[in-house]
Amino acid sequence: MNPPEDSFLSHLVELRDRLIRALVAIGVVFVCLFPWAKELYALLAQPLLATLPQGGQMIATDVVGVFLVPMKVALMVAFLIALPYVLYQVWAFVAPGLYAHEKRLAVPMVAASVLLFFIGMSFAYFLVFPMVFGFMATVAPEGVAWMTDIEKYLSFVMTTFIAFGVTFEVPVVVVVLVQVGIVNLAKLREWRPYVIVGAFVVAAIFTPPDVISQLMMAIPLCLLFELGMFLARFVRQRSVASANPGDPATAPDSVTPAADWTPMSAEEMDKAIAELGNEQSSERKPDS
Repeated sequence: MNPPEDSFLSHLVELRDRLIRALVAIGVVFVCLFPWAKELYALLAQPLLATLPQGGQMIATDVVGVFLVPMKVALMVAFLIALPYVLYQVWAFVAPGLYAHEKRLAVPMVAASVLLFFIGMSFAYFLVFPMVFGFMATVAPEGVAWMTDIEKYLSFVMTTFIAFGVTFEVPVVVVVLVQVGIVNLAKLREWRPYVIVGAFVVAAIFTPPDVISQLMMAIPLCLLFELGMFLARFVRQRSVASANPGDPATAPDSVTPAADWTPMSAEEMDKAIAELGNEQSSERKPDS
């Protein structure tokens, strides 16, 4: 048997190797996207450029900003493209230490998390950005040239992407909490009013100071919480049914569960044997 030190070192070596593989995958995709870095930034800036006033444009106040900002966008896109391979490396490292039921729960939860995060980013790009930038263009004072620095725009976009991506993870969080047993559905229903208030508080913190963007985060957050409770109820029922196929609640009425049977005591056993012996002796007597 290997000593604990060797086992720990082998895990560290495996973790290092898988991190290197993930970083190499991201680097390869980044090198492939490098020639189109400017086009990628233009695509990211399209929601703002479409709402700028006539003759409006974005500016760069940093000397190397015109180079570094498109590179950051290309790196972000490279990470998103290589994300399936990165998650595979994480799964290959973690999976050997999980039980079978944990693996069955982890795979769909990770896949759903990635999908919902992408949906949250798409929601922000196609719906939130046009409405927010359009609102900002209408409230800009007369005679003010509304332009923004490309570095600040990238920071705003990344913050919004992360905020909406995390917001759309609410169903996964609810399902995991219920499935693990940290909280039950009845308690979540009791928390519904607090969740609604908390959704608007979170939206006020992580969105621009306008009503439209706050509503566009708070309302989906509440709806996703309800969706999470519905999915948690469904997953919980399936897991209970698969774990207890012979449960009395699902078994036919004519079948008596084995758990209801109890062995006889010594006195009951002796009495039953005596009665059986009397019945046999009475059957052997000739008719009088």
